[in-house]
Amino acid sequence: MKRRKFIQTLAPVAVMPALLRPFSVQAFPTAGRLAQMFSGGIPNDHILVLIFLNGGNDGLNTVVPLDQMSTLSTARANVMLPEASLHKITDKEIGLHPSLSGFKTLYDEQKLRIIQSVGYPQPNFSHFRSTDIWVSGSDADQYIGSGWMGRFLEHNYPGYPSGFPNETEPDPLAIQIGGNMPLLFQGNATQMAFNIGSPDIFSVSVDPTNDPAPDTPAGHELTFVRTVTGQINNYAQNILSAYVQGSNAYAGYPAPGTNYLADELKAVARLIKGGLRTRIYLVSLYGFDTHAEQVVAGNTVTGAHANLLKLLNDAVFSFQRDLEQLGEADRVLGMTFSEFGRRIISNASTGTDHGAAAPLFLFGNKVLPGVLGTNPALPANPDETDNLPMQYDFRSVYASVLSQWFCMDQSATQEILLNGFQALPVIQDDCTTGTRDISAEHFRIDVYPNPMVDRARVDTWLPGGLCRLELYDPLGRVIQHRDFGHLAAGRYAWDLENRGYPPGHYYVRVQCGPLQEVRLLQIVR
Repeated sequence: MKRRKFIQTLAPVAVMPALLRPFSVQAFPTAGRLAQMFSGGIPNDHILVLIFLNGGNDGLNTVVPLDQMSTLSTARANVMLPEASLHKITDKEIGLHPSLSGFKTLYDEQKLRIIQSVGYPQPNFSHFRSTDIWVSGSDADQYIGSGWMGRFLEHNYPGYPSGFPNETEPDPLAIQIGGNMPLLFQGNATQMAFNIGSPDIFSVSVDPTNDPAPDTPAGHELTFVRTVTGQINNYAQNILSAYVQGSNAYAGYPAPGTNYLADELKAVARLIKGGLRTRIYLVSLYGFDTHAEQVVAGNTVTGAHANLLKLLNDAVFSFQRDLEQLGEADRVLGMTFSEFGRRIISNASTGTDHGAAAPLFLFGNKVLPGVLGTNPALPANPDETDNLPMQYDFRSVYASVLSQWFCMDQSATQEILLNGFQALPVIQDDCTTGTRDISAEHFRIDVYPNPMVDRARVDTWLPGGLCRLELYDPLGRVIQHRDFGHLAAGRYAWDLENRGYPPGHYYVRVQCGPLQEVRLLQIVR
């Protein structure tokens, strides 16, 4: 390769010192003084680690509703997990997948928050579009060119990118490892993340003088690469310096190369310990689009989904233990997300097809532990059109993390998320006042007659607050809604009309303040 061509190839890429293999490390300008970052809230040193489960995770085989095993045996007999194999959380009537033993341990240690049925009102079943919705924080019918994390970072760095990086503000604010999700970190003006193509980049020598290049054509090119790397972006240098200065303490990580998510999280833990002031990390686990062979026929605790959840379990558990032993666990919050869940019924290929809402996990020393929400209400005889409606809008989770973990005020959170969303209790001792665990609190909602022919009445006793009534179709889409504004505590009744809807299983959702309830409603002719 001619040297000029080689320069052109390297131009958009920041190459780590002594890079021996062609792993991509894309540098985007990001930085900011730690205290300046939170101009809209209380400064802190908190870190958020996002784990994207790419492909659409099957929530009903991840967090299994034990109170509906009979319905599951009808709907998905060929992928259903034996009840005896589950890690049971008896008081919540749920069981975690057999591969999630570490998650059960974290739950028992009060370091895990399970949020039931997270989604959005008009679910899109395209991987690409639904991923864009989740990372942009947009409505389903809204197309925007920035991500919720990009807007968050941009909000806290007014004037960026002018003057960055500099001596006092040397570190990238966001890093993604082993993935490529630029929309998530795209601000209105610029990209806010540094992308490391693989954690293997950290396995190479960091001192080029210790590894002389051979006197060969390849060695000459290697020398040239090393010359170029002496002039690369400071972000790459600082990341590598933090990695060298950092360490891992937990000896129980999966062997290198056997669990790439664990390798990524291990690198994140080391960077944190090494003093890198990056606030947001993104890692990804691929393969959740389990249309076929989600399980092994006749042995449903094994198969593709079990293997994926095993990778997730071992990586997250090791990461949490490492942070604890490193003394960094109080600063770090982890969150999983996926672009959608899977259908209630399975298919003939021992798999499941694209669905809507699914559970989401938050983990760390400072999470408010337990289960938020109730088991999804499943129709007795679901068909291929039946889906799970959301209990919680994913943007409510984002808003709660921004306000309770990063101490953003309400006006800033609404600006970042383009609207106001329901506050959820997710963090212990958070930045806000008066937040409490409401996971066990409910209000009364009765729907009758059920089945409905022409109309039904929704009879409620509400705790007070901003209230909303919604009717979801079998696919999990909102087809009727009413916003009532702020209602005082008391009893209310509203009517729903059958506007020519086809027979099927529908859902009534009432939200009031931080609480909501969902009821199954059958519509017949």
